[in-house]
Amino acid sequence: MSLEKRCTEKGLRMTGQRRVIARVLEEAQDHPDVEDLYNRASKIDSHISIATVYRTVKLLEETGMLERHEFRDGRARYEIVPEDHHDHLIDLKSGHVIEFANEEIERLQEKIAHDLGYKLVDHRLELYGIPLDNKSKKDD
Repeated sequence: MSLEKRCTEKGLRMTGQRRVIARVLEEAQDHPDVEDLYNRASKIDSHISIATVYRTVKLLEETGMLERHEFRDGRARYEIVPEDHHDHLIDLKSGHVIEFANEEIERLQEKIAHDLGYKLVDHRLELYGIPLDNKSKKDD
């Protein structure tokens, strides 16, 4: 389901500028920060202000449709809350974020929580590394 449709279903008013920001988020192949979103959105609608982007991002985060990440680079980056769980590997040389899913890791996390007397209800895994060949991977 599109982000715009999810917003409408939650009762959010979808202005033209919010629609543009939602579209930019949906088309993002990376984890953009607010400035990235603003730069992309303002190419579509030059009347969008950075304040509008900040307000929209905050609203989408508060309503649970946008997830905030801080990958040790000093900036908050965002992605639409995914339907399927995934984790992240961050290339410390390039800043590239690689999404991955691994059932073995998921099972191990649940086992650890259970062994410690807990039922795992949520988690976030971020791995940080450098390429083995000492060259940063390029965006796909």
